[in-house]
Amino acid sequence: MINEEKENSAGNIENGSSKLNQDNKKFQETINVKSVVPKYRQELLKWNGWGYKDCRFEVNAGDVTSISLTGNRYPIAGKNLPHFEGWVKNTFNVDLVNPTLSQALPEEDKYPKTLLIAEELVRIVRLNIPYSLRGVDRMLRAHGQTLHDIFTLRNGMFERIPDIVLWPTCHEEVEKIVELANELNIAILVFGGGTAVSGAVECPVNERRTIISLDTSQMNKILWVDEANLVACIESGIIGQDLERELKALGYTTGHEPDSYEFSSLGGWVATRASGMKKNIYGNIEDLLVHVKMVTSKGVLEKNCQVPRLSCGPDFNHIVLGSEGSLGVITEVILKIRPLPKCTRYGSIVFPNFESGVQTMRQVAKWRCQPASIRLMDNEQFKFGMILKPDAGLIGSLIDILKKLYLTKIKGFEFDKLCVMTLLFEGDEKQVKEQEKRVYDIAGEFGGFPAGETNGERGYMLTFVIAYLRDIALEYRIVAESFETSVPWDRAISLCANVKQRIAQECRDLSIRHFLISCRVTQTYDAGCVIYFYFAFNHGDVSDPVATHHQIESRARDEIIACGGSISHHHGVGKLRTKWYPQTVSEVGVSLYNATKNELDPKIYLRRII
Repeated sequence: MINEEKENSAGNIENGSSKLNQDNKKFQETINVKSVVPKYRQELLKWNGWGYKDCRFEVNAGDVTSISLTGNRYPIAGKNLPHFEGWVKNTFNVDLVNPTLSQALPEEDKYPKTLLIAEELVRIVRLNIPYSLRGVDRMLRAHGQTLHDIFTLRNGMFERIPDIVLWPTCHEEVEKIVELANELNIAILVFGGGTAVSGAVECPVNERRTIISLDTSQMNKILWVDEANLVACIESGIIGQDLERELKALGYTTGHEPDSYEFSSLGGWVATRASGMKKNIYGNIEDLLVHVKMVTSKGVLEKNCQVPRLSCGPDFNHIVLGSEGSLGVITEVILKIRPLPKCTRYGSIVFPNFESGVQTMRQVAKWRCQPASIRLMDNEQFKFGMILKPDAGLIGSLIDILKKLYLTKIKGFEFDKLCVMTLLFEGDEKQVKEQEKRVYDIAGEFGGFPAGETNGERGYMLTFVIAYLRDIALEYRIVAESFETSVPWDRAISLCANVKQRIAQECRDLSIRHFLISCRVTQTYDAGCVIYFYFAFNHGDVSDPVATHHQIESRARDEIIACGGSISHHHGVGKLRTKWYPQTVSEVGVSLYNATKNELDPKIYLRRII
């Protein structure tokens, strides 16, 4: 029946030994991974926000209003955050009373009806692949994590959602799905971890064909690990934290740790050309990728050998990288792995101003002594981070006061200008010590001084908590979003200043008085760096806050490009940044992409970038 859910267990791969390769080098057995994220995501994850259901910022009303993070998954969970309320009131003119709560999870009859017809359902059932027609399952795969997505879930419903969800369990089942879709002219949207912030999985409203959501989450096995060559073959649906947990048990790591790695998938990393916090040591996803298998409507695209480098014309790995599900379905990936580091140490540095921090990062990159992670927060973000500092008690509070006095009275720093850099060092003990010395010496040349390992670790771990703030912000009429760019070194400081000024002017023109714009430098390269912007405003008097936010962000993106920045460093194009794509890659580049699209997917059954 159309409105019922059906599932079968066919196609599941049993645990078994992998075959020997041509050189008779023995691989380990296939690892069947029990994922942290369940097949039915709503059992553990929020259906209308970010992350785990048991983790949310909660206002505790009483004689003194306090805020805490529920659950026990993160270091600050369950601890009172005494600086939160005052900062929110001063920055956004918001009192933490009378929240605007999200709607309840809709009943089955509230979801858009499936367009799947009986003949198509019969053919799909014959594939013997688990599927669902339930509205909630279809709706959960109709979105990512854009502001538009979450605002819609909290207040209404998408006009168009997938008509059926399919859960293939291996490469061969993906081939069957693609072949059938090609035959019946059914559209496919590939769904991985659901963390996209580019609008990539949004269903086109005017698409009248049946839409399959091909959920890769059950393709999450580590097929083999080659310890001699330090590579591993992994199915594309595996979630980042699951992959790292299983490799860690074997003594290895990929080192790829994007901010979303708790929930994002390996296939998504490849499809969006992702970058991780520790890319300085381990590389971006394109540096880790050895081999990729992608199912297209014309067949399977892959190399016929596993070698460290190949000179045989254009590298087709780079056709797959950044394709965002528009050219085919990524099924299996061979990645480089590394032994776990023997020593891991955090650090932090305080600078008198943002410019000094950027100059330090430039010198660190110039001399190629970057630690695993090096991040610089501007003053606004430094203050923003302070609201997530738990109650330190009487003694801790006194110590904080003394630290502030030392910075302002003895060091001469202005509290409204200083900024903080967080560091993560990995390697053996000797390497880490040498790297620490070089980085701290360079920082000293620009007025920076060490601020302790605890601050560094806290800053690094808060990366995983910040995303939860948007949900509570929406409850109190604050819309917020982040966006990133990459930029040459000589334009980094001016780009930050110009974008902030542009957003401030746009807000003034729209009579938005209470807003925040902050930034941080998150990754460094020889020729430039990555800058993340965070923008939020009180939308109490704005009729369409999502459209207004998008308008302001678009103007900010125009400014970024005018200042020499990119449309994206690692979030991809999706549907949000399509208008800047032609000027980024040239008209010839657009034609080349379209030609590739038409060759691999002539019926346009997969989503496209432009």
